[in-house]
Amino acid sequence: MDFVEVPVSEDVPSKKSKGKKEKKRPKREAEEDAKGQEPEEPSGCSLPPSFSLSEIKNKQRRHLMFMKLKQEKRKHKLDLRKKRRKEREALGDKAPPKEVPKTIENQRVHDETMVDPEDEEVAYDEGTDEFSAYFNKLINPKVLITTSDRPRGRTVRFCEQLATVIPSAHVYYRRGLALKRIIPQCISRDFTYLIVINEDRKVPNGMVLCHLPDGPTAHFKVSSVRLRKEMKRKGKDPTEHHPEVILNNFTTRLGHSIGRMFAALFPHDPQFTGRQVATFHNQRDFIFFRFHRYIFKNEKKVGIQELGPRFTLKLRSLQKGTFDSKFGEYEWVHKRHEMDSNRRKFHL
Repeated sequence: MDFVEVPVSEDVPSKKSKGKKEKKRPKREAEEDAKGQEPEEPSGCSLPPSFSLSEIKNKQRRHLMFMKLKQEKRKHKLDLRKKRRKEREALGDKAPPKEVPKTIENQRVHDETMVDPEDEEVAYDEGTDEFSAYFNKLINPKVLITTSDRPRGRTVRFCEQLATVIPSAHVYYRRGLALKRIIPQCISRDFTYLIVINEDRKVPNGMVLCHLPDGPTAHFKVSSVRLRKEMKRKGKDPTEHHPEVILNNFTTRLGHSIGRMFAALFPHDPQFTGRQVATFHNQRDFIFFRFHRYIFKNEKKVGIQELGPRFTLKLRSLQKGTFDSKFGEYEWVHKRHEMDSNRRKFHL
């Protein structure tokens, strides 16, 4: 019996060679090796105008191209700035004025209620409103500061420090009394203002500012409260001198009323020897309060030293008359979804 030799193909693996197959590398190790390898730099960073970086599918290459384009833009901007500076130095006094950068403030939508200080109607309203007696120096301010029921330590300290900022201010605890019962007692004792500090989760979060005896009443949201102990580089405690008052950017009729409301908290004539300044700065309808002391370093240089406390106010509503949550008539109410649709429209 003859035997025929059958050639074994090299492509077909033998049974012995099956066990000697190369093991596949785990997917995680392959990705780590791929991350370690630096992607090849593109031949040129300039792209056609119709090309978008989002068309590059490779994430590493897309990030590399984006960083290069960003670096090129920054370099181009610096070159333009140097060129303008050289031209300005060469022209001297004949140089064109500097370009004003676009901001939300200078791109503000025009409001019909903007106040012109020389307007006769505005002057008449100021002479007949609730604060006219104060500005005619017929009355002196006297302020009562109280809190919500059962205040915590942080709110109590905030009220005490606020009383050191406002002269002739007195702090009384609420003791569970309703505001409708407190207001007549304040009027009978010749108080011109009632300030109520509300809190939530042991943190001051609201302020009711009620002008007596005829109103108006403003409700503010309070945020970013920092007491004197929490401030860095703070000065010594404020003295009993009457501070100066600075009101910034209250330009509309509503803002003008709020500004006059803040001004009537402080006495008429500041005592400049104390060198203390209370500032209410309105920016994008947020009112930032700061309390400083200015220091004369020499005849030309003046420095400022913050005394604290500091906080931020946001107007929620303005009500006619004294506080009345049920039957009060509101002059203005902040409606967030309707009024905050445009970022360039402000109300104060």
